[in-house]
Amino acid sequence: MELRTLEYFVAVAEERSFTKAAARCHVVQPAISQQIQALEKELGEALFERLPRQVVLTSGGAALLPHARACLAAAASAVLEFADRSGLFSGAFALGTVGGLEGTSIPRLLGEYHRRYPRVAVSLIGASSPSLLAKVRDGEIDAAVVAGPPDGEPPAVASRVLLEDRIVAVLPAGSRPANRPMTLDEAVRSPVISYGPDSGVHAFIRAAFAAAELRLDIAYGTNDVALQLALVAERVGIALTSHASPVLAADRRFVVVPLEPAIRLRKVFVWRAGTRPSAPLRAFLDLWTELSDRPARDGAVSGSTTGG
Repeated sequence: MELRTLEYFVAVAEERSFTKAAARCHVVQPAISQQIQALEKELGEALFERLPRQVVLTSGGAALLPHARACLAAAASAVLEFADRSGLFSGAFALGTVGGLEGTSIPRLLGEYHRRYPRVAVSLIGASSPSLLAKVRDGEIDAAVVAGPPDGEPPAVASRVLLEDRIVAVLPAGSRPANRPMTLDEAVRSPVISYGPDSGVHAFIRAAFAAAELRLDIAYGTNDVALQLALVAERVGIALTSHASPVLAADRRFVVVPLEPAIRLRKVFVWRAGTRPSAPLRAFLDLWTELSDRPARDGAVSGSTTGG
């Protein structure tokens, strides 16, 4: 029993015609008939009842049909799998990135990915979160790391949480105890340095102040956290920035205080939903899962699935 014969059998069963099945399989009708007759002889019973204007399955044909379809589906899946594997030797992987990823697991993931799949051409595309989400949705890039929108990711994308984060206030050292939270009402009394309107984080901050019925005027908007802190050092104002940003670590020029109420946000890894991921993207997701399962002493990569 050969796959081609099963393909002919399924075509006749679905078309209810040897002529239409031959056209569908791009062969002449006698070839279809001969293969079906050989299959019937092999199985020891008729598979079709030949009527004047159509053919219909016998009970034996009806019993064979689901097995034939399953065999053809398994063969097609195997072909696709090996096509994907070949893509890992010569494929491309376009990853969109926002700022502040140097302190996350992304560099380690990309490093291990490079070691395992050195022939995959990885390209990093830096842009704002809204822009990257649009590129993923439209299929312009394979995936991206973005600030998750306040109202959740659009249905056109699937996602995994990379990092749970929060916004903190950064002030010049000595101006406030680190253990004394700053209320949102206090924050608006000073010139505010924070992200520009093209940043996904900007939307979280705006939404939090709006929910508290406070007007937030950002005096200096920049997505460069190092520049935000340089302006704080010049006593231009206070910065409202990501707590996860590595440039905040152990800098004695500043005091970092929590906000009250807290403004929480997520950085998420997103890819296009509803389509089969490319082989390079699937390999990246599998690698993430593998490294996440390793013991913490091995530098586990965090990340939980939120969709797709």
